[in-house]
Amino acid sequence: MERDLEQFLGVAHGHKTWLAGVLALGALLYWVSEFHPTAMPVWAPWDFSWLEYLATALALVWFLRGLARTPTQARLSTGRRVAFLLGIIALYAVTQTRFDYMAQHMFFMNRIQHVVMHHIGPFLIALGCAGKTINQGMPRWLRQLLARRPVESVIRVLQQPALAAFLFVGLFYFWLIPPIHFRAMIDHRLYAVMNWSMVLDGILFWSLVLDPRPKPPARISFGTRIALSIGVMFPQIILGALITFSTRDLYPFYDLCGRLFPSIGALEDQLIGGIVIWIPPSMMSVIGALVVLRAFQVYDESTPEEPTHDIPASLTVG
Repeated sequence: MERDLEQFLGVAHGHKTWLAGVLALGALLYWVSEFHPTAMPVWAPWDFSWLEYLATALALVWFLRGLARTPTQARLSTGRRVAFLLGIIALYAVTQTRFDYMAQHMFFMNRIQHVVMHHIGPFLIALGCAGKTINQGMPRWLRQLLARRPVESVIRVLQQPALAAFLFVGLFYFWLIPPIHFRAMIDHRLYAVMNWSMVLDGILFWSLVLDPRPKPPARISFGTRIALSIGVMFPQIILGALITFSTRDLYPFYDLCGRLFPSIGALEDQLIGGIVIWIPPSMMSVIGALVVLRAFQVYDESTPEEPTHDIPASLTVG
């Protein structure tokens, strides 16, 4: 069965077979989305994006190819595989299905979308620890490109603890500045930049925090990871509270484009959206700290104790 999987994914015969399959499926989805949108099932993209489709499809294919190439005893646990797959599915669901349409017509749905993009999806992907597996499934030229010093240097800078926390909170705030949010929602190019920044920043941050390894080879210590996870919680609570208790419409775009649920007015929509900003991200921070604490406990239990030596009687007091 494993050999069949390898042949199907092109492990033994190069990349052309699976790449052709990915492109063919993408072309089919694009055609149906463009010319027969009413025929699209719920799971299919209502507004097809090649970039988002390829990011999802290639991540899944490289992950499966990487698993096929990894010896059985060295493969990720079932739990980590499930976490990674759920993270990819969650990101796909809020960016490529009709949920994206809903997020463009209700503020609270837009907030749910961004919480999934910035917190839940990247959290699950980071929890999956699938980087090495995906790397094994990539084409050799791409592995060599990602291993070059400029790429590693950029990632190392972005994952400096203070900068990582600043970007994680700052980007969430930035896209909610009312004039900037309005502009991003009416400009499809800026809208794509906003969404991609949420996803990439979320993956960088949670990959730093949820690294199960000790330092080194992890970039930061367990204590710093817990501090980061909890530290980013408080600015988001403040932001959520400010929006929740606001008495004026901060985001008129949703009235302009037409709300999906007319029975929910601007202030009610804003109140629900503020709660979405307030509660779920706080819970994710607490869960993240608990995951790091558990990783430290596992590491501590697996570390052999240093041998103790009897103190010479001549050195004892009394």
